[in-house]
Formats: sequence, structure tokens, C-alpha cells
Amino acid sequence: MSTTPTPINILVVEDDNDINRLLCRIIEKSHYVPQAAYSGTEALIYLEQKRWDLVMLDLMLPGMTGEEVLAEIRSKGPVPIIIISAKSEQQTKIDCLRSGADDFISKPFDVEEVSARVDSLLRRSRHTYEATGGDSLSYKDIRIDTEAKTVMVNETMLLLTGREYAILVLLMMSPAKVFSKSNLFESVWNEPYHGDDNTVNVHMSNLRNKLSKANPDEEYIETIWGMGYRLKS
Repeated sequence: MSTTPTPINILVVEDDNDINRLLCRIIEKSHYVPQAAYSGTEALIYLEQKRWDLVMLDLMLPGMTGEEVLAEIRSKGPVPIIIISAKSEQQTKIDCLRSGADDFISKPFDVEEVSARVDSLLRRSRHTYEATGGDSLSYKDIRIDTEAKTVMVNETMLLLTGREYAILVLLMMSPAKVFSKSNLFESVWNEPYHGDDNTVNVHMSNLRNKLSKANPDEEYIETIWGMGYRLKS
């Protein structure tokens, strides 16, 4: 007996009507279900109502800024977030990634690129869950519930981005393996690696900092110089 596939729900937070409609059409063309929101306040109402598989977020919103919305979303869990913004300065991109965004697309954007990045991020999120078989993972005092996508460290709930969560799950699934930057990028981003060290470095640094704050007395990830990263035994 066939079953109806679970819909993929994507929240689009963009105050420009034309751009919001365009993004929703891109999502629908990929057979996902979009929900338009035109302000940060409206977005937070939708976020309280149901679970979202991905959030697309503009930075320049009326009232509550995109950066403030990003912080609110990230405080609630590891839902994947793509920033789509006319603020294309490199520092803005880095700040957003450090604050919890999983990807950043500059305006004006290419329709096919947006579609590909959405597919990639959703695929990575689903793969992380399926690869663990829905079981829990543990290492030292880290406990991951892969069904609820929650991370506990030293009895403290850790709030990770989708990418940080995927990196940690990948490391914990193969605790003895050394992952090169290209391994991590291609596994987590599902894209070919072209030597973009900064992207991996930013996410790894953020993950390490959050783990360290949860338990300053423990070291979880070590750098194997010239090779990559692995869990510290």
C-alpha cells in the first residue's frame, strides 16, 4: 500500500512581495510547500505554530531585523537557515554564518542556484537523520537525539546550526576517522570542494566554541595538522 510522502515545509521571510512570490514559486517547482511571511514578527508566529524543514530569511525586514530573527530561530533548534540578502559584503556573510545561518545567497540571485542550494541543504538534513537510523549518538558527555535533533553536552542543551549539527553527527558516527576539510565540505554541504577553507573553518570554530562553553574542562575535537579533524580520544 502506497503512503503519502511527508511534505517539506519551507518558511520564506521576505518583505518584498515580488521577491517573496518568486521564492515561493521556486519552492513549489521543487514540490516543496512554501509559507510566505513578510516581517520578522509574522515569521516568529509561524515558527511557534509548527516544525519547519528550512527557513529562507531576508536581513532587511520591517521592524525586527533579519539578524534578530536569525537569533530567535537559532535559539529554538537546528532548523536549516538560508540568508537571502542584498547585503553582500563578505563580513556580513561571515557574521551571519557565525550567528547560525547555514548558507548565504546574495541578491540579485540566480533562480537555479537558489533551487540547487535549497535541495542541497534539505538533502544534507535528511541524510544526517537517515544515516543514524533515527538512533541516539553519544561520545564523552555529548548525547544526540537524532529524531528530535537535540544535543546535550554536560547536561546542557546545545543550540547548533544545521551545518554544525551535521558536522558533529558526522564526527560522532566515525569517532576514529580523520575528516579532511574536503571530506567535511562534500559530506555536509553535498557540493564539490574547491578549496574554500574559510567556510569549513567558520563552522568548525563555532562548533568548538559552543562545545567548550558547555564544558570548559573537556576537549572534543582535535586538529590533525595537515590532515583534518577528528574526535579527541
